[in-house]
Amino acid sequence: MTLVLDPLSPALLACLDHAYIDGQWLPVTGSERLPVIDPSRETVVARLTGATGADLDRAVAAARRAFPAFAATSVAQRIAWLERIEALMQERAEALARMLTLEMGAAISHARAAHVPFAIAHVRAAIDVLAAYPFETLRGTTATVREPIGVCGLITPWNWPLYQITAKVAPALAAGCTIVLKPSELSPLNAIMFAQILHDAGLPAGVFNLVNGTGPEIGGAMASHPDIDMISITGSNRAGVLVAQAAAPTVKRVTQELGGKSPNVLLPDADFETVVASGVMTAFRNVGQSCSAPTRMIVPRDRLAQVEALAIATVAQIRMGDPLDEGTVLGPIANQAQFNRVQEMIEAGLADGARLICGGLGRLEGLSQGFYARPTVFSGVTADMRIAQEEIFGPVLSIMAYDDVDEAVAMANDTVYGLGGHVQSRDLEQARAVARRIRTGQVHINHPAWDAHAPFGGYKRSGNGREYGLPGFEDYLETKAIVGFA
Repeated sequence: MTLVLDPLSPALLACLDHAYIDGQWLPVTGSERLPVIDPSRETVVARLTGATGADLDRAVAAARRAFPAFAATSVAQRIAWLERIEALMQERAEALARMLTLEMGAAISHARAAHVPFAIAHVRAAIDVLAAYPFETLRGTTATVREPIGVCGLITPWNWPLYQITAKVAPALAAGCTIVLKPSELSPLNAIMFAQILHDAGLPAGVFNLVNGTGPEIGGAMASHPDIDMISITGSNRAGVLVAQAAAPTVKRVTQELGGKSPNVLLPDADFETVVASGVMTAFRNVGQSCSAPTRMIVPRDRLAQVEALAIATVAQIRMGDPLDEGTVLGPIANQAQFNRVQEMIEAGLADGARLICGGLGRLEGLSQGFYARPTVFSGVTADMRIAQEEIFGPVLSIMAYDDVDEAVAMANDTVYGLGGHVQSRDLEQARAVARRIRTGQVHINHPAWDAHAPFGGYKRSGNGREYGLPGFEDYLETKAIVGFA
């Protein structure tokens, strides 16, 4: 089947009742119909038929059959496939962007500038790592050989759907693994388009398989499946724990990129006129639906009033509305459940005594439909408040005040999470010193450019393992020592 890649074309809609298994679109055996909702209008735009365990078994069997031959392919062959995938994604970038806008509400400008190009960058990063990777090294008479781990079950989220798919699929393919992908049932359409790209790139049958369905039905079965060698999940802490528990009896590798409550420490010498605005916009990027969003702005107490005024001014300039409008900066929250969660957490901030300085409960003024949460900033937030400890996943920023740098670092680390962090300072050495003390898997100094090779993952309850670049690639490899090799 060759898909017409316009959003909601008849050929694409037909795939909602199919799984991509062993190089073909095959009807699934399930009957549950799962709605795909346009969050800007709260309308059902498609219905997905959830797959069953029997469909998953077919996909895993196909991946298992394909593994020996694919694992034996040359580096040059795998690079050629990845380069073809990269080229096809470039060719179809606009269609992919428009699909992301339709099914999860990303502003079209953001989909074009971040969601799609960053997803493509993961493919390029995998190519770069693969081209230079030493799969065999020798020390004395012992060879250390790195080999593909096997069949990988990949579970991806709704908030950065295509981006997270390529962050897993590209290094897995580069390593020589075969794949069963379960994307979020809330944003499955871009995954169907991506599966067709891999088909059109000429990947051998069975190397990549796509099975749509719910987390309990398909995700849990993947985690416990005896013929899946590795699970990589990006999702909530609850989902990560359930997957790890289900995977334990088969002792498979589990890598997890889970929640976050990332700090943004503004040191006293920072350029506040610049970094406050950047901090607000970074926290609200993707409507705050990023696990690494710096949603705790930690600022010197004697600059608190200035920070509040700058934050209010920044929020006032944000254009929110129809995600297909070229001038929109923030679209809607991606789904009803998450919109409700954001409202719950704003209520919690008010109940706990945080000072609301802009935004608040309810939809954005003037919008009667769509999951448009108001960009909200609280000040006077303390560590005992829910909004300082729980991941909100929406456009809600907490401003917290400190008296000295040691206190700022302690506040930054006072969370069960450890995914991302930010430090702002004119003094690079001082910023580096603070960055080293923040216990997170990634720290950004002075809002640098995104880096597809920078390892991404968490300390503490933010997960295990790393994605992106070399460490992300190596998570898909096993290590074998051959003693007496030389």
